[in-house]
Amino acid sequence: MLTLSEEPHNKGSHDACPQHGHCLSLLPHCRNGSSGFSASSTAEEVTRGIDASGLTAIVTGASSGLGCETTRVLALRGVHVIMGVRNMAAGRDVKDAIVKEIPAAKVDFMELDLSSLASVRKFASDFNSSGRPLNLLINNAGIMATPFMLSKDNIELQFATNHLGHFLLTSLLLDTMKKTARESDIEGRIVNVSSEFHRYPYYPEGIRFDKLNDQSGYKRFLAYGQSKLANVLHANELTRRFKEDGINITANSLHPGIIATNLFRHNVSLANDNPIRVFLKSLAGLVLKNVEQGAATTCYVALNPQVKGASGEYFSGCNVAAASSESRNAELAKKLWDFSMDLVQ
Repeated sequence: MLTLSEEPHNKGSHDACPQHGHCLSLLPHCRNGSSGFSASSTAEEVTRGIDASGLTAIVTGASSGLGCETTRVLALRGVHVIMGVRNMAAGRDVKDAIVKEIPAAKVDFMELDLSSLASVRKFASDFNSSGRPLNLLINNAGIMATPFMLSKDNIELQFATNHLGHFLLTSLLLDTMKKTARESDIEGRIVNVSSEFHRYPYYPEGIRFDKLNDQSGYKRFLAYGQSKLANVLHANELTRRFKEDGINITANSLHPGIIATNLFRHNVSLANDNPIRVFLKSLAGLVLKNVEQGAATTCYVALNPQVKGASGEYFSGCNVAAASSESRNAELAKKLWDFSMDLVQ
């Protein structure tokens, strides 16, 4: 049951997510918005006093970065978290570290490769067969600016991983989420981790329905923006369908901020020995969010009572923000839904 309570003093070692660190930001994101929080707030701060024991969540991409911190903080608040991870050894390491820091934490991990539709189907089937409830679905996993590659299902890799895998996962888990929301009378929440890249740059047509796998026209950051636009459109179309059917589940998307995580690993221009990377790394503590701050908006949208009933919204810095006009195009959202459904059949 989601309630507010006094928070026990627990600083924790944060060893579970090694990218933790403090940063003094030069960016103008310290001013609190209407929520009382800002882009400088941390995931622990935006969930302080929340008792979420009794809730069950799935977090994709949970073995590192934002997914790891999201898992840790949800577990700190009493949520039973199932981590969807590609690397099972890494998943075990994260679970062990979280339980070491938070002995009462309920954390499990299951294998999930979002770039493989077969892997998504197996994960969903195994979870649904477990009989567990599902209150929260955090679609967090992502890759960024990869060279042109096709997934195992012959779909451009960023679109396949960032959007299509999560689209299928959500679809396959919806019946369980609906049942949980109905039986518990607790609002279910779906959270799509998008990016300001949904706004720019993206292909002029928004989604390249007819040229998705066109290598000749492929631009890695445009393709990333396309997949992030799809995340927002997906949440908005889910919202329309939930409201139409009177379902007690919300769907929102968000920008976590610019965080120094391994999302940048595919950017050759920022290879380890590149002078630009060295320069950016030296500035990282000044201009980039740390992981505690980066996971804050996700945890806020997932757990904070202020967000109750909000759906089809785009959040940034732990506050509602304006998404791009393209992402609010209802016809484009429906077209993407039908296109995605055809791809996963």
